[in-house]
Amino acid sequence: MKAAYIQQPGPPEAIVYGDLPTPEPRGSEVLVRVAAVAVNPIDTYIRGGANYFTLPNPYIVGCDLAGTVEAVGPQVSRFKVGDRVWGSNQGLLGRQGTFAEFAAVDELWLYPTPPGVTDQQASAMALVGITAHLGLVREAQLKSGQTLLVNGGSGGVGSTVIQMAKALGAKVAATAGSPEKLAQCQRLGADLAINYKTENVAERLVKLAPGGVNVYWETTREPDFDRIVPLLAPRGRIILMAGRDARPQFPVGPFYVKGCSLHGFVMFAATAEEQRAAAEDINRWLSEGKLQPKIDRVMPLSETAAAHRLQEDNTLRQAGTLSGKIVLVP
Repeated sequence: MKAAYIQQPGPPEAIVYGDLPTPEPRGSEVLVRVAAVAVNPIDTYIRGGANYFTLPNPYIVGCDLAGTVEAVGPQVSRFKVGDRVWGSNQGLLGRQGTFAEFAAVDELWLYPTPPGVTDQQASAMALVGITAHLGLVREAQLKSGQTLLVNGGSGGVGSTVIQMAKALGAKVAATAGSPEKLAQCQRLGADLAINYKTENVAERLVKLAPGGVNVYWETTREPDFDRIVPLLAPRGRIILMAGRDARPQFPVGPFYVKGCSLHGFVMFAATAEEQRAAAEDINRWLSEGKLQPKIDRVMPLSETAAAHRLQEDNTLRQAGTLSGKIVLVP
């Protein structure tokens, strides 16, 4: 089978697109004929040498996938040949990745793809959807009628947070850096879109959330807590899902007298049961049209190295040339 893999960590050019043996499903594994995968920032960190896990060698890059069941292992009970499935959390914790024509995935990490949802849509929603759900439901416990501000609402996670918060019944404000991205946030359902480059966020928020926001979702790598904490309502929650190397100052006094809380998490540490609960809601909202993945572009799997370079330019160097997910197809 064709696959995008590395034999040692390095820059995007370390990715080889070539032939590897097609895996055989064992135990509770499902062999998926991959129809679409999506690029995530963590894919680029691992490929670049981030020492999070011991990697197989060769290591196929990628976390997300969507496709059709080609074969099943002897202990599989949830899926059969021909079923359409999607999943995430691969290429992590020693597991092999997904950027290949076939992937052997334990059925614990796979979910049925709803009718009417394409493989490209399912793959683009995988990691970002589960991440957004864990942050909003498990961590923030966002309730209908509460107010959320997502800082960076036009990206892959941010755009999903907007839609999911609306599906949960919240009022949503989002920041973005251009008129085009502000319009995108509004199309996704944001009640208020604020240009963080030209407008005063606190002043714009007053009408939507005069007492402050209940949840502040930070998508950037360098949080500014001196700016964030004053925007929170009493008992407000801050959600962090990026910035492993960040060491910002923190206004302890203003934070604790409001009774606020700070939640950091990584989706790959969530249990299979927690991720499946997220997937069930995601599938329902996809079927109801309340959730639409934001795909910036679709590229062939053979261009994985170029896709990684594009993702890095935007994640690490704020190039601003990407608004949504990169999807690759074998």
